[in-house]
Amino acid sequence: MIRNFCLLLYAIVLCSSCDFASKKTNPKLRDYTWESVKGIRYEEVRRRFKNGLSFNQEGFMQKPSWIIEVAAEDTMMAWSPQKQIMQKFFLQYDHGNLYNFAEEWFKVKVMTTDSLILQRVQVNGKLVLADFRSDVNMTFYAQRYIKNKLKTTAEKLQRPTKADTVFITKRANAVNLNSDSAFAATEPVQFIPKSKIVTVEKLVTANKLEGRTTAYDYMFPQYKIVINRAYKDFAYQISAVVDFQGGIHVKNVYGVLPENVESKKKNMQAVADIYIRNLFNVLPGTSLGIPHNSQITMMIIGKAIKRP
Repeated sequence: MIRNFCLLLYAIVLCSSCDFASKKTNPKLRDYTWESVKGIRYEEVRRRFKNGLSFNQEGFMQKPSWIIEVAAEDTMMAWSPQKQIMQKFFLQYDHGNLYNFAEEWFKVKVMTTDSLILQRVQVNGKLVLADFRSDVNMTFYAQRYIKNKLKTTAEKLQRPTKADTVFITKRANAVNLNSDSAFAATEPVQFIPKSKIVTVEKLVTANKLEGRTTAYDYMFPQYKIVINRAYKDFAYQISAVVDFQGGIHVKNVYGVLPENVESKKKNMQAVADIYIRNLFNVLPGTSLGIPHNSQITMMIIGKAIKRP
């Protein structure tokens, strides 16, 4: 009796493993098969968070921009703005409805000849991260559906909605009341030099190996500012809120002893008020054209005049 039970259990486990393995090799056993939409060119028309908006509470937004077409069950083509061509990528099935192409992970949620809905997910190692990077649903419409059925263009469908504008207006009105409050700007802070003795560089910190996508630079913009002819040599990394009028409010100074933080904050606030505000036109960050407080990180380097 026990022997028969063990044999039955072994058979069940063996069959289950075979089914799992067969999904890797046989697309017909998966929930979706790309064969049904092969050769249809889709354009992304919107990205929405679970709140139904293009923005989340922290101001994160990604504009719809993808154009894709299935070339084969294991090949996805995607438009490359840099190369100005439809580039082929290996379409890798992982498990469930999770696929990888163009160095990104997607979960298929809807697949028809008229539309696709893909959830863009952030995967580190084998772990799907449950943060804002995995809370984006991308909706694609077939080009013929946009043209013949909807009788419009992808560009018009990609525009932010009235609900997005209302949301950003309310968020901006709220954070602009307090320099301690901020959210990420779709158009980040700009420092426009008014003098040749200063330079500014917006840093690129995205690093796929460390799990930082281009979204990181959008959410946490960093700048390097060099001031020549400063009162002395110095170099500090600070965090600051740039308010909706371009005012700079230093929040923290990094790399100093805890007992020196407050004094260094006062020093760097003076640098911001005297040097940066007078040597740059500081344009606040905006979202949908609405100026609002946003937080940035700055490496500020001062170089004193070298006297003989």
